Amino acid sequence: MKTITFIFLSLFIAKGCSQQQKEEMKNTSIEYQAMSRGFYLNIVIKDKELVVVKERDGKPELRKISSSDWNELSDLFLKIKPEDLSKFKVPSENRFVDAAAIGNLRVIYEGKLYESESFDHGNPPKEIKNLVNKIISIAKIER
Repeated sequence: MKTITFIFLSLFIAKGCSQQQKEEMKNTSIEYQAMSRGFYLNIVIKDKELVVVKERDGKPELRKISSSDWNELSDLFLKIKPEDLSKFKVPSENRFVDAAAIGNLRVIYEGKLYESESFDHGNPPKEIKNLVNKIISIAKIER
């Protein structure tokens, strides 16, 4: 009986922590930006909303994020530590020879700015690849 009670309480506490962390996402801002001479993309996510700008000096498009996309995005975000963003190894350097747009991920979490190293748009560091791909897919941007 003690074992069953322990398992039940562990699951209950784990679910409560997860829900609390997802609530913290409401105060988190995630920005993905990619640019080159002929390409510009800026995506800002905050509190279940998304703002997309597809060209320099372009008009921002405000969109709501579905609950399922928000939950998946939250889960992906909670798997990384924002303070480690700048430490992730960049897998390619095509942006240095204009073969890829320059990508960058910024996070404002608990009032602090965390930023990744610049990387090739479409080829982010493996630690944030799923998060970046989810951001782009939510924004419905073709790569």
